Amino acid sequence: MTVLGGIGFTAPWLLVALAALPILWLILRAVPPAPIRRRFPGVALLLGLNDADAVSDRTPWWLMLLRMLAVALVILGLAGPVMNPETERARISGPLLVVLDGTWAGAAHWPQMIETLQGELDRAATDDRAVAVLQLTRPEAPVFQAASTWPARLAGFQPAPWQPGDAQIDSAVALIAGAEATSAIWIGDGLAYDGQDRVLSALETLGPLSVIQSGQNVLGMTPATYADGAVQLSVARAASGPARAVTVLAQGRDPAGNPRVLATAQADFADGATEAQTELVLPAELRARVTRFEIQGGRSAGAMTLTDDSLRRREVALIAGRTDREGLELLSPLHYLQQALEPTADLIDGALADVLPANPDVIVLADVAGLTDSENADLSAWVENGGLLLRFAGPRVAASDVSRDTVDPLMPVRLRSGGRSVGGAMSWGEPKSLAPFRNSSPFFGLNIPEDVRVSAQVMAQPGPDLAEAVIADLSDGTPLVTRKRMGQGQVVLFHVTANAEWSTLPLSGLFVEMLERLAVSSAAATPEAADLQGTVWQPEQVMDGYGALRDAGTLPGIDGPRLVEAPLGPDMLPGIYASDDRYLARNVLSADAVLTPATWPARVPVTGFRAAPPEALGGLLMALALLLLAADVVASLALSGRLGPTRGAVAALAMMLMLPQGADAQDTEVQSAIEATSEVVLAHVLTGNAEIDEIAEAGLRGLSDTLFFRTSVEPAPPMGVNLETDDLAFFPILYWPITPDQPRPSSEAYARLNDYIRSGGLILFDTRDANIAGFGTASPNGRKLQDLAAPLDIPALEPVPGDHVLTRTFYLLQDFPGRHISRDVWVEAAPPGAEQVAGMPFRNLNDGVTPVVIGGNDWAGAWAVDTSGNPMLPVGRGFGGERQRELAYRFGINLVMHVLTGNYKSDQVHVPALLDRLGQ
Repeated sequence: MTVLGGIGFTAPWLLVALAALPILWLILRAVPPAPIRRRFPGVALLLGLNDADAVSDRTPWWLMLLRMLAVALVILGLAGPVMNPETERARISGPLLVVLDGTWAGAAHWPQMIETLQGELDRAATDDRAVAVLQLTRPEAPVFQAASTWPARLAGFQPAPWQPGDAQIDSAVALIAGAEATSAIWIGDGLAYDGQDRVLSALETLGPLSVIQSGQNVLGMTPATYADGAVQLSVARAASGPARAVTVLAQGRDPAGNPRVLATAQADFADGATEAQTELVLPAELRARVTRFEIQGGRSAGAMTLTDDSLRRREVALIAGRTDREGLELLSPLHYLQQALEPTADLIDGALADVLPANPDVIVLADVAGLTDSENADLSAWVENGGLLLRFAGPRVAASDVSRDTVDPLMPVRLRSGGRSVGGAMSWGEPKSLAPFRNSSPFFGLNIPEDVRVSAQVMAQPGPDLAEAVIADLSDGTPLVTRKRMGQGQVVLFHVTANAEWSTLPLSGLFVEMLERLAVSSAAATPEAADLQGTVWQPEQVMDGYGALRDAGTLPGIDGPRLVEAPLGPDMLPGIYASDDRYLARNVLSADAVLTPATWPARVPVTGFRAAPPEALGGLLMALALLLLAADVVASLALSGRLGPTRGAVAALAMMLMLPQGADAQDTEVQSAIEATSEVVLAHVLTGNAEIDEIAEAGLRGLSDTLFFRTSVEPAPPMGVNLETDDLAFFPILYWPITPDQPRPSSEAYARLNDYIRSGGLILFDTRDANIAGFGTASPNGRKLQDLAAPLDIPALEPVPGDHVLTRTFYLLQDFPGRHISRDVWVEAAPPGAEQVAGMPFRNLNDGVTPVVIGGNDWAGAWAVDTSGNPMLPVGRGFGGERQRELAYRFGINLVMHVLTGNYKSDQVHVPALLDRLGQ
């Protein structure tokens, strides 16, 4: 390929023809010799006559120029022009191994990385080389295949929210050593990490190695901290550079629950600096709403940091049962609580009636026994709405009748009126120590100091429910701390005082740790492994490489020490983890993380991402040449006088039709309506989740193909439906996959949906969670379905009965599997009077089509096929899996037949009556 002026030519020798254009111009413009003048008398008769068909003696210059340009474009088009041509490269034969870092650092430029990989695959296909792709964050045995087969699989490669750890590096090195490749290409993310040199050495043993990586500087955020009344934010970059400013967004939810940007801050990098600091001063209420901080435009898991309890300082109201005398602060019931909570919580003082309207997170009653009826009612309502009531015993509680005969609503257990009810009034030997915390206790794993002793306590009344309520007890088995759930909140009682009057517990560090475990206070910093000993943390939300959060689903819990010490990887994802009422964020970058740019030896060639792939221009130039030649024809006819007004208008219209025409939104809408009404079209509801919508479309495409081959129904390609804008009347069936984060439709959309199901349409709701939850359970998708379906006019439902028409419209079925298997598929309930007719195997059911079908078997996933007709997602294993996929297709066919034909097979129940009337 020859490059001229930045444009390459595959057949440059044809450009020599351009030199002939000036010669052609001169030949066509040449004037023949003047004729010899001879006077002829008869010419005088022609003087004064006008010639209507005058012909020019030479072609106009502009028409000549038009023709020369057309010829030049033809020559250039035949020369094979290429934009962004490749430079000459050494031709290497044999298998090629492509290695991807595949970390969060590459997420920001992942499309460019995939485009670069596509270019390498195209070159390998040109050289007829087999290719294997290995992602270091998810190493799998490389499979060498023809380069042309890889583009369809590139969508399966996604950046991971971690960097390769020791396990991944060991696996990758072993796989590289066993790969039969003659050269390798490493597409890196630009960050250095441990083990990178080992991978480099392994790749160099295969043959020539080249490295491709982006020249962009990688940005990241370390966890936010709270100090001196402000949120401290730190932004890091891998390589030093010129001064620049970075905008940090505080993302959260407004009072209406809608996600939005709550605040912004600017972090400024000094010239040559790799760290930038900034801070945000936010009110406590607004700070509690922040869920994450992220770099504007970062689009990677490392460019954001999630928040947890360390940032959300809780509001705690402290109320004591007696007024302290001046100078006796150490004897105050609230003194040790204030010392323990002030560094990590916002304290509220005042009477109970004054603090309840402020809706604090925790209310502490220290030796408060008597409450009025109105205070009891208001406090009970507050607890049931999610509040934590923490109570401490004392002389007032011991002397009162609270929770004696029956359990008080605001006490976890009944209390005894005798025994150890009053500290100091009687002696029961040596003070007692604490027993080790049970596995079920939120305090499990905490170290109990040897000097903690209890000299008096309020005793709990024995009963069948006492053991379940105890979360801490003394060495002799008597309860020290009891708890009960109350609505969404809980009530906790320390059977000792909040000061050192009855025990030395408030004097120890164990007291602070117990308050943290009860989520009364928040840890000021990331806890150490020892602080989380004995706890198990369940993932609530986990993060992908782009920084998007998703529900953790059924991911297993993680031990507390491992949560803060183990490196991130496939079994330890960044995200939000919960233990009881506490939340801990595991971010991609730790507080002491340092970003280091990747460096490569001088022997390894390093290039950047290609700005744009090579693009052939020959077709465009030839099309322009044809347009110029068409214009030449019109101009020639006009100059010769053979083009009248009508023919000129027709020629102008033809020229306009040759140009590409764009369709406006109305034309597109009309075209969609025509396509939807001309043939049977299956539709799916657009959820806003690109992956789910893609699978839904692929699933309906697979079902449509199956209907085409097996039945008389010949559906057109499926369509996605926007409930807010699209007309639903064109579609016989709507497939609605449920995702936890999809928005709720507007009231206008619900009005159209109700009209749709009332007029005979069917909605197939698919929660896609039958593998982890049965219908009606509290799974995230199930809860979202209940929320989405609440405004719909849905009749009474029942599980599909064995004689429902869905079991026999085309195939005889008793199960309706998709990717998952669950019998819990719900349809409109049969009328109360439906009875089985003698001699018929099924009842006389309602004649209409069920307006909804609800299940969670992920039918679209089982139906989904790619553009080549191959299944996109696995179903089960081996023959059993393929059998399950076949049954899923059969259910889909039965469902479509049911929608299109109604309960026609149920009409067979009338056959006996008809035959009787006919005398048969």
